[in-house]
Amino acid sequence: MRSSKGISLSRMLLPAVLAGAVWWPGIAAADENSTTSPPPAAADKVEDPLEGINRFTSGFNRIFRGAIVDPLVDGYQAITPEPVQDALGKAAANLNEPVTAVSSFLQGDTENAGNATKRFLINSTLGIGGLNDQATEMGYESRQEDLGQAAGHGGGEAGAHIVLPILGPSNMRDATGDIITGVLSPLPLIGKVAQGSVQYSGNQDDVNAVSKGSLDPYIVERDAYEQHRQFLINNGKIAPAQAPALDSRDFK
Repeated sequence: MRSSKGISLSRMLLPAVLAGAVWWPGIAAADENSTTSPPPAAADKVEDPLEGINRFTSGFNRIFRGAIVDPLVDGYQAITPEPVQDALGKAAANLNEPVTAVSSFLQGDTENAGNATKRFLINSTLGIGGLNDQATEMGYESRQEDLGQAAGHGGGEAGAHIVLPILGPSNMRDATGDIITGVLSPLPLIGKVAQGSVQYSGNQDDVNAVSKGSLDPYIVERDAYEQHRQFLINNGKIAPAQAPALDSRDFK
């Protein structure tokens, strides 16, 4: 039997360690609002001048997840009731609504900006700090945005792909957006970390299955991340250049 001291230690370590899972749900395409998969993208479209360093960091991250994060996730799931896990995920997501409002406004999407603002006000009050998603029950569905997506929508290039220690895959555009968010207010970034941690605990097997058995796990993880981010920037829409070519004979 695990001692209460051991359980307390796991509870204290879990938030910090799971912070490393913030970007991993994206690899498993864990966008709960998406109904289609990201379109395939050519690998040569990914800028990767730091590939050597990225590969080393990616390998370290896989070892770290297997040795530390995954066991703690298993312990967290074992001792935390599912309703509590669900409530924590909703509260974390609620902290991201102000970023969604600003990011949507920067894209000219005033509808989603207003929607995110209403969601934050409703869930912060009636939803008791976001523990309950009252806004969705009232018809205000969530579509989260961030500054990286806003920059991408405005034509900003992803820039060099980077793999952050523990945190995982990113790129210069997305990392810069997160840094700016953290400087302006740490709460949304804390919410993103917490939400990513909760999502990872629910998508642990999917994340690990992405690269398991692959001849080159690094390429799989890199391309999966970049494709998923582009998918989010397009709000799930496939750009004409990504659509499959159709032969006129297909209509005969």
